[in-house]
Amino acid sequence: MNMMVPPSHNSLHYFCQILLSLVLLSLHMLTPLEAYGSKVEHLPGFQGPLPFQLETGYVGLGESNDDMQVFYYFIKSENNPQKDPLMLWLTGGPGCSSFSGLVYQIGPFVFEIKEYNGSVPSLVSRPQSWTKRSSIIFVDLPLGTGFSYAKNVTAHRNDWKLVHHAHQFLRKWLIDHPEFLSNEFYIGGDSYSGIPVPAILQEISNGNEKGLLPLINLQGYLLGNPITTYKEDNYQIPYAHGMGLISDELYASLQRNCKGEYINVDSRNELCLRDLQSFDECLSGINTFNILDSYCEDDSHLWRRSLTEVLKKSSSSHLTVPELSCQIYGFYLATKWANDENVRKALHIREGSIGKWERCYTTDFEREIFSSVEFHANLSKKGYRSLIYSGDHDAVVPFMSTQAWIRDLNYSIVDDRRPWFVNGQVGGYTRTYANRMTFATVKGSGHTAPEYTPEQCFPMFTRWISNLPL
Repeated sequence: MNMMVPPSHNSLHYFCQILLSLVLLSLHMLTPLEAYGSKVEHLPGFQGPLPFQLETGYVGLGESNDDMQVFYYFIKSENNPQKDPLMLWLTGGPGCSSFSGLVYQIGPFVFEIKEYNGSVPSLVSRPQSWTKRSSIIFVDLPLGTGFSYAKNVTAHRNDWKLVHHAHQFLRKWLIDHPEFLSNEFYIGGDSYSGIPVPAILQEISNGNEKGLLPLINLQGYLLGNPITTYKEDNYQIPYAHGMGLISDELYASLQRNCKGEYINVDSRNELCLRDLQSFDECLSGINTFNILDSYCEDDSHLWRRSLTEVLKKSSSSHLTVPELSCQIYGFYLATKWANDENVRKALHIREGSIGKWERCYTTDFEREIFSSVEFHANLSKKGYRSLIYSGDHDAVVPFMSTQAWIRDLNYSIVDDRRPWFVNGQVGGYTRTYANRMTFATVKGSGHTAPEYTPEQCFPMFTRWISNLPL
């Protein structure tokens, strides 16, 4: 195994890394527009000074000042930032701002869900923030996402540009933050991030092997309900049957008429198409992101049957205000919050850099990577750790599809399937493989598991990141 040497075993090497990075930084000759992070001590909507260290900023990737500017939110570990791991978090979409990961899933604050009255939406602390155990960079990629901007956005919106830009961003960010060079480094993400994240890790690993500086102390990655093969739809139907959402008879007919292929269906196969229409009707009132959650009529972030069909509407373009009980009410509040002038000033957003902030900008993105399995296999050979977790009530990327590609990696099992516990209750089920990959289900959770069940996901994360069994 080509394992990275832990910093404790090679202190001189990492001292040289830090010294070199300081030299690189002094040579970088930053202009005011290229300047990196700024501290944020107060946020509109949050009462009092922030009880954690927040930095926001831009990293320029282009040759000219205003060419490509990647925006990020950085929160230092609330435990021991000198020693705790550093993680880069990439929200899915593709094109959803990582503010989603910060405020809805794993960050230290969350919107207080109450009726919007025209003032700045309120923020409150989240007790189960992953920043209690790790420093996290929430990055807005691809370009055009969140507060990131570029002269020609469309030219930068595809899978491989996203991979290259994330890699470039990270090395530049570490040059400006050399105190984190020795920290163990991980990448996390969910949903569509299952496609680019493994490729980003492989590019970082290859760069390390080629001697690119600064050296990144890459250790592994974690992914929640990740799109991986684009065959996820084929598992929606057996999943829906297993969860009692369709009848035995319809399931048998689908199997007979479609023969297990529910994505690329021959237009002449009328029996299969008829059965698929019946299936769609059965799920038309189901929130497929979490089948236990209420379905909201204008819940435009929900995909219907096809993962490849991108809905053009975003949560920021609703003509009507969502019901307070809908999950997307929080998305509505985010749009009101991020477009407030005082919020933009507090976040140090460059004036005139973008117009209206949208939580997700998913149009004009070109898909180029249609399976990330080969990257998982390569990373496994190099010995990197991984945690793949699935909310078991997600019908968009069912845990069955994730189990299937993990099984296809053909690694032996070192810790067979067993329950893992939180406060004496089953939090889900887990299995560990010889390639240092841990798979876990999160009981009763949906597509973005930390959003639905933070009480279970926080201990799952803290155990795994601490090299402890779930």
